[in-house]
Amino acid sequence: MGIPKLPSSVPTATKWLGLVAAVWIQSISGNNYTFSNYSDALKSLMFLTQVELNNLSVAKDVGKAFGLLAGLASDRFPTWLMLLIGSVEGLIGYGVQWLVVNQTIKPLPYWQMCIFLCMGGNSTTWMNTAVLVTCIRNFRRNRGPVSGILKGFVGLSTAIFTNICSALFSDDPASFLLMLAIVPFAVSLSGIFFLHEIPAVKYTTASEENEEASYFTVFNVLAVVIAIYLLIFGFLPNPTPFVSTVFAVVLLLMLALPLGIPVHSFFKNRFKPVLDMEEQQVNEPLLENEENVNESAEGVEMKTRVKVGEEHTISEALSSVDFWIMFVSFLCGVGTGLAVQNNLGQIGLALGYTDVSLFVSLISIFGFFGRIISGSVSEHFIKKAGTPRPLWNAASQILMAVGYILLAMAMPGSLYIGSVIVGLCYGVRLAITVPTASELFGLKYYGLIYNILILNLPLGSFLFSGLLAGILYDREATAIPGGGNTCVGGHCYRLVFVVMTGACVVGFVLDILLYIRTKNVYNKIFLSRKHNKSSGEEATRQLS
Repeated sequence: MGIPKLPSSVPTATKWLGLVAAVWIQSISGNNYTFSNYSDALKSLMFLTQVELNNLSVAKDVGKAFGLLAGLASDRFPTWLMLLIGSVEGLIGYGVQWLVVNQTIKPLPYWQMCIFLCMGGNSTTWMNTAVLVTCIRNFRRNRGPVSGILKGFVGLSTAIFTNICSALFSDDPASFLLMLAIVPFAVSLSGIFFLHEIPAVKYTTASEENEEASYFTVFNVLAVVIAIYLLIFGFLPNPTPFVSTVFAVVLLLMLALPLGIPVHSFFKNRFKPVLDMEEQQVNEPLLENEENVNESAEGVEMKTRVKVGEEHTISEALSSVDFWIMFVSFLCGVGTGLAVQNNLGQIGLALGYTDVSLFVSLISIFGFFGRIISGSVSEHFIKKAGTPRPLWNAASQILMAVGYILLAMAMPGSLYIGSVIVGLCYGVRLAITVPTASELFGLKYYGLIYNILILNLPLGSFLFSGLLAGILYDREATAIPGGGNTCVGGHCYRLVFVVMTGACVVGFVLDILLYIRTKNVYNKIFLSRKHNKSSGEEATRQLS
């Protein structure tokens, strides 16, 4: 049998340009995490109790429950249409909130505000689904790095919005909401022209594999530099208007730097010599084929049901024990982390901080580090030793429990440390679960499977923020004579953090269980990559 020949060349520059557009979209699609920046304005204008305010935050997260629509559409609608739907919905949802906070219109009835917050939250599901499904299909052999980069920039988006608003508008909540309405709309419209799915080929050359690895390294380095830059600005004491303006301009220039990757790829492939088809070294097949490796050695079996690691239909995924282990463990991580983010404004006030923008930025930036590091590290250990990704989720759950214990103790400086730990672990959980779902249940219905998992955001927000945090906070506030609806002191959220610590322990146990149950799947992926790499090297020697 001869060496397989490449049927066509992949338009690599177009693929990387799409990833750059995806990064820009993700950089502005984390607006759902910025509620703390304007929640106090809504609370005062609408005369809300803490429970009512928390239920507003739940309403924005309920919008993610309707992400099932985006999941269903991802297999039927082109990427550009999904981006258009999300951008228009976000413009309306956040635009109405801006009109209220800017006092252009009177506060709407509570139920109507819930609807518009829900629309704002749902808008991101269309954009995120379009971006993740398209990019993971375009970069099937590097799902971890792609997930880490994309989810990492979602984490950075909160800091990007917060710091730019602080720099240009002095933390004015009305101006902040105007940015949330207009900027994602404009960026998503521009992304329509560049982000689309590239037809998959069965084989790639060794040089293309090396090129992908080097470009991902560049992406990671640029992302880390941007994160450090945002972190430094967050700690600047009262920057002057000039310094703030310079910061914003430099930040936008840094976000434009990834454009160098598709430009370099274009010219590299445009002017390199055209090789004979026999000289184009073949490397490993796509991941969906890796998940069914060794069947020829084991013999063909008649299967009565699909196995984890193979392509699943939605009903097959929902009937899998592994799916529900992943679902509940995901709830324990993102549900508790989201409760901290939703209540950060009130947590800060309870501990004596009048401005919580720094803590919002800390959670955002370290959430980025958690996402981008865990995506690359988990991919590295799969390639080197077949280490299942759920192991990293388990480690993040234990560390997150430590963070909640520190927050419950309410020591001086504990909010700084707690914000860093919660952000880091929340980021790990998001970045690891995204590629894990595709590896265990396949890519065919990945858009819907992803959005079913994302149901944990509204569910977690309701359980841990709307019920747990809201009720316990109001109970502590009303326990003090004359306290009204405001609670001050470390006791305000202590019991909340204790309960969330217990939830993290439950999540840890489930992640360890999933790690044990999926060791065979990841071992097959590891052996397949090792085998195909050896075959590729042997073919190279034959051609030389």
